Amino acid sequence: MSVPPEIPPARPEPGTRLLFRWRKWDASPHWVHECVYLGHDRWGDWFGQRAGWRSTRPERDYLVEADNVTLLPPSGQYALTVNVAPPATYRIYIDLGWDLRWAERDGHLEPTGIDMDLDVVSAVDGRGIWIDDRDEWDEHRMAYGYPLDVVEQLESLAIDLEALVRARTAPFDDATPDAWLDRLASLEIAPLEPTESGADA
Repeated sequence: MSVPPEIPPARPEPGTRLLFRWRKWDASPHWVHECVYLGHDRWGDWFGQRAGWRSTRPERDYLVEADNVTLLPPSGQYALTVNVAPPATYRIYIDLGWDLRWAERDGHLEPTGIDMDLDVVSAVDGRGIWIDDRDEWDEHRMAYGYPLDVVEQLESLAIDLEALVRARTAPFDDATPDAWLDRLASLEIAPLEPTESGADA
């Protein structure tokens, strides 16, 4: 059983712009999302991303189409993202991960974690709810040599999360993330400095 990461002694002030950095198991860079810290509740820490903000990874760079909020729970094993839909085609997108936590970078705290391929998705275009990227998971668990206990934990967690999403159990309901989406919409947010954004910042 994994040990949940410690809660940092002091979080950034709500409204603080920051980057949410993902990496792969071998420490290679993955997604970097421009975000704002929204606050904390019983479920964990919440971050927001406005439509038009940047998400980038090696060989891909795009501006998000819809406001979204992301929950980083104390377990450090997934990140729950909830989109305003439409225009987004996914309402819920859960990235299973490892070692998701606050980390210090250049004197500031940032959320960071290891992307572990498996995702739980709830679409709004008729495709329903499913566990995604099983083929990538099978490929990478061999290529990267994921430890057996990590594989077993995350495969079980994916099934549990899919069931919770289907049952609309909080925080996978509408009311919980919608309150944070409302908070995101109400914030007056300063832009990131140009040197702060991007995968190599």
